[in-house]
Amino acid sequence: MCGIAGFISPEKNDLSIDRGALLGLMCEAIAHRGPDDQGTVVMGRAALGMRRLAIIDLVTGQQPMFSDDKRYAIVFNGEIYNYRELKADLESRGYQFRTNSDTETILHAFEAYGVDCVQRLRGMFAFAIWDSVEEVLFLARDRVGKKPLFYSLLPDGTFVFGSEIKSVLLHPDVRREIDTKALDSYLTFGYVPESQCIFSGISKVQPGCFLRFSTGKIAEDRYWSFPLSHDSGRTSDQMVTELRETLEEAVRIRMISDVPLGAFLSGGVDSSAVVGLMSKISPEPVKTFSIGFNEDTFSELKYARIAADHFGTDHHEFIVTPDLVSIVDDLVWHFDEPFADPSSLPTYMVSKLAREHVTVVLSGDGGDELFAGYSRYLTYLSRSWSDRLPSPVKRICAKLADTAPESFPGKYFLNNLSHDPVGRYIDLVSHFNRQRRQKLYSAASFDRLNGSFACGESEFAHIASEQFNEDPLGHLLQLDSVTYLPSDVMVKVDRMSMASSLEARAPLLDHKLIELAGAIPTRFKVENGETKAIFKKAVSGLVPDEILYRQKQGFGVPIVEWINRELHDRIRETLLDGRATREYFNVEYIELLLNEHKERRRDHAYSLWLLFMLELWMDRYL
Repeated sequence: MCGIAGFISPEKNDLSIDRGALLGLMCEAIAHRGPDDQGTVVMGRAALGMRRLAIIDLVTGQQPMFSDDKRYAIVFNGEIYNYRELKADLESRGYQFRTNSDTETILHAFEAYGVDCVQRLRGMFAFAIWDSVEEVLFLARDRVGKKPLFYSLLPDGTFVFGSEIKSVLLHPDVRREIDTKALDSYLTFGYVPESQCIFSGISKVQPGCFLRFSTGKIAEDRYWSFPLSHDSGRTSDQMVTELRETLEEAVRIRMISDVPLGAFLSGGVDSSAVVGLMSKISPEPVKTFSIGFNEDTFSELKYARIAADHFGTDHHEFIVTPDLVSIVDDLVWHFDEPFADPSSLPTYMVSKLAREHVTVVLSGDGGDELFAGYSRYLTYLSRSWSDRLPSPVKRICAKLADTAPESFPGKYFLNNLSHDPVGRYIDLVSHFNRQRRQKLYSAASFDRLNGSFACGESEFAHIASEQFNEDPLGHLLQLDSVTYLPSDVMVKVDRMSMASSLEARAPLLDHKLIELAGAIPTRFKVENGETKAIFKKAVSGLVPDEILYRQKQGFGVPIVEWINRELHDRIRETLLDGRATREYFNVEYIELLLNEHKERRRDHAYSLWLLFMLELWMDRYL
């Protein structure tokens, strides 16, 4: 696991900057991603660097790594779990290996198969390969977007890339200008989608894509797409058996490590299943790590302890208290873009706890998107009757929602009913829906948005298929898998684990398991109002029933109370006199949200947290 950075200059002898010194600074900025080693090289037009967190082949796995003829150089972030099988295949083709690292396996696979090498990789990755003969840079990112990769093409033809935006920003010609479309998306969903970046001059290599850069031109291609649920024709029993076998294999191959390994244990079905399978495979007790709160409504420690006792793990816990919110300033720096998921705080703390004992953890991320675990799916399906409402009735609902006071109990419900099927879900997952953003923005902001208003909603609507009504739940799962999963869940886990120099692996997001889940009809994923039905059947007998059939709680944070108590004064002062408020927002509307929340007339906790994180981000990065 590493962090990578680099740039390609327009000319081989670029004297306008000290390339070696700049590359060193870019790598040092992401030292938390790889505290064990730093490697750099300047060759021709290319400057490639990396920071290493040694996991596999601790002695000879240093980077950058070069092909035998020195034509190719690679810097790589991630883990390839099938690298031993690939190595054997490549050795049979005559390739010789100097190391036992997965990095060298990727390099030889690129020599053997070209860009098609990514199809053979099973794991999480973001890497760059420089072809010094053709002078072409090849960048690739894993299928789900577990590992990040940013880039910027500058006006003079310089190409800059890095695992984190902070590295890219160190190039003196990269400008810090806000993309208003990305800002609008952030206000809508609480994160910046993978298709956008908060800085207008920076882009992201998309999950499941690779990119080639040569002579000032970029060509991007997709090699994998998230499957839409379909009926494979297999019986429920056949799918349950295959699902259990594939999950066990996904866990087993992610236990490959030359350093201590453990697992996050939330007490939910997904993490408990992962820990249960790890316990079957490991000859020693699995080290598990859980986080909790003093507020019982949000703490899942009870169930984490049940799982830990059941599987006989070496268990460790930590309680998050409101005073720890003081670390949010540090979290803002690690995220690079504004990010409003408050569960990042406990994720950071459990990562710090785990790093005291291990270097690698397995997590249960991905199960909710694959097998319909979120309660919002049930909420959406329960309102499907509204799709049959006549258009005049929908317009009346929209009008009533628009004119009702902010604290009116049915305001958001009426607004939700007024939308078409895709719009209903977009509205359901929005922090500030279109109606609320119209009140949030100042008059000057509408001019600055220049027609891009509601671009976040448009992005979601564009992804939704025209056949949405044929299988709404299947399309919702796919929609979340290409938006919320990579842009929120994966960002949170990657940045917060890497902030502690901890590698996090997600067996449920193994691409073979994802493709298997895609072959399971949605009627088996939600049965009689029960979410993740087929997954629960697959892990029945492994996970205790007390965990398997309890009500889903989610990785929540008690920010409702924190905002009213410990954080009240700081958030109020920050929002009413902040840079974002002055430049973009209507201060009277923000004051209304603060007052309604304080007086408990309506819960605006997540909206206020979103605005608070934006202000902290602007203060740090602008």
